[in-house]
Amino acid sequence: MPLSLSTVLIRVASFAVAAVLSYFAAVAVAAVVEDRSVITVQEALIDDGQGWATVLGDGLQVIIEGRAPSEAARFRSISIAGSIVDASRVIDNMSVADVEGIAAPEFAIEILRNDSGVSLIGLIPSASDRADISARIAEIADGKPVNDLLEAAEYPMPAGWRQALTFAIRALAILPRSKISVAPGVVEITAISDSPEQKLELESNLRALAPTTIELNMTISAPRPVITPFTARFSLDSEGARFDACAADTAEAAARIEAAARTAGLKDGFDCTIALGVPSGFWADAVEMSIQSVYRLGGGTATLSDADVSLVALEGTPQDLFDTVVGEFENSLPDIFSLTASLPIAPESAPEGVPQFSATLSPEGQAQLRGRVPDDLTNMTVENYAKARFGQSNLTMGTRVVDGLPKGWSVRVLAGLEALSMLTNGSVIVQPDLVAVRGNTTDADTTARISRLFIEKLGQAAEFSVDVNVIEQVVQVEIGPTPEDCVAEILSVTGDRKIIFDPGSATLTTESRLILDDISLVLRECMDAPIEVAGYTDSQGREEMNKNLSQSRAESVLSALRSRRVPTGSFRAVGYGEADPIADNDTEEGREANRRIEFRVYAIEDAAASSEATPQDAPPAEGSDTVTE
Repeated sequence: MPLSLSTVLIRVASFAVAAVLSYFAAVAVAAVVEDRSVITVQEALIDDGQGWATVLGDGLQVIIEGRAPSEAARFRSISIAGSIVDASRVIDNMSVADVEGIAAPEFAIEILRNDSGVSLIGLIPSASDRADISARIAEIADGKPVNDLLEAAEYPMPAGWRQALTFAIRALAILPRSKISVAPGVVEITAISDSPEQKLELESNLRALAPTTIELNMTISAPRPVITPFTARFSLDSEGARFDACAADTAEAAARIEAAARTAGLKDGFDCTIALGVPSGFWADAVEMSIQSVYRLGGGTATLSDADVSLVALEGTPQDLFDTVVGEFENSLPDIFSLTASLPIAPESAPEGVPQFSATLSPEGQAQLRGRVPDDLTNMTVENYAKARFGQSNLTMGTRVVDGLPKGWSVRVLAGLEALSMLTNGSVIVQPDLVAVRGNTTDADTTARISRLFIEKLGQAAEFSVDVNVIEQVVQVEIGPTPEDCVAEILSVTGDRKIIFDPGSATLTTESRLILDDISLVLRECMDAPIEVAGYTDSQGREEMNKNLSQSRAESVLSALRSRRVPTGSFRAVGYGEADPIADNDTEEGREANRRIEFRVYAIEDAAASSEATPQDAPPAEGSDTVTE
């Protein structure tokens, strides 16, 4: 039965409505997929730290726009998007920032070392040998923790950075309690030493080790020494004003003492040791009063030993002046101090045949003793004491036993010898009324030490003089072996043994690893030596392949040395392929000889000139020492 017109129209209308609905449904689904893809990719980029990227949708395509900070960041953004949606749907519409136009960051390291270990924090160039730095710091830490918080940045290494970092690590090795700041061409050191002597030694050693190309700023502090007894001795006579010993508890106290001495006529250099052990907080007051009293008397000697004060006037000082000054002095002294004062009376005539003992010490360490001793026991004691101080082979005895020597003569002689042993060379003369020491020393505190010795052994009222010159000590800086010595030592320890590899590869054989164990013992002492590990092959095979193989083998040896904790920061690995044969490549024995590893010294200036070339292009240094393995 034929369809009516109305039925046909209804069916056509139904299909039309269905088509329209399907179209809008498809559009809606596509929009949902597009929005969902854009949101998911954007979130993934933000989570990965790529917040600079903007994600747009165009149908099923995902478009990434923005200015990438580097080519690596651009590539990573594409990879992240491709892991979420089909990679064919990702459209790259990004640009890359001009890295050359971005200023390099300030590279710097703070290194802190103490009894708890070593800490490093800062930013270093990516070109720095991070593995070598870690190995050297770990060796310095000697089993203690190393807290490495260093970050690296992909920028060129600034001038002076390598030299500054190398010196800083060498300085760290000799400074167990220190903070070292490293910047390109600049090293700042703050450290603590165990004693003033060690402080001077460390400062001298660091200056000797520092390259001339870097700026070195260092502050090394030393703990204050403990002095017992705490002493000061000031004299004023026809030769002028002087200190035989001076100690103070603070810098302010030393300044007050100096001011009082300058007023009393002191013109020479002033050196007052800042130390611990002061008997009273009024020490500076007591010393000031002592100096003022000597000045008012017109001369004499004031000696303070802890809380005991001795004032000896010059012969001929008027009695009334002496009484007045001593009375005022005694009443002004702080309560803890006690005063003993004396006014010598000039003898009517000088005694004849004044007994004397003398001893001399030459710069070579030879000691000669002459003069009088009271008995054989004392003579034996003096000889044994001198042998202990100066050495048996360095002693010449010229003493003689006599009667009638003053009381306490033996004590004065032994004290004089002890004082002489503090000098590098000099002499001591012992007389009944005077012990005189003259000579040279390298220790600025020697005069004070001798004065304290005489005060303790002979008494505060004893007359003595100390005339000691301080000479500069030549500090012997321990210098390691030269690079040439290192290369020669490698040849010595290896002998006829040879570093070999598995056929056609850069894998070391077991025998070669044992050889490298011996070589590493030598190279650990060759810190900062410019040593090249050179690889060679025979002429079989293509030239380019041989060159690559020799480079890989040289780098394999360098890596093996680094794993053995050899500081390789100044080493380099270079492959020369079949160049420079040492034997005939037409024979098996010759080819075996040409397959070798050599250690040689390279010229640093040549390395700097070729720093932009690849390692394979670096030529061997002319005139270098060579060791063939």
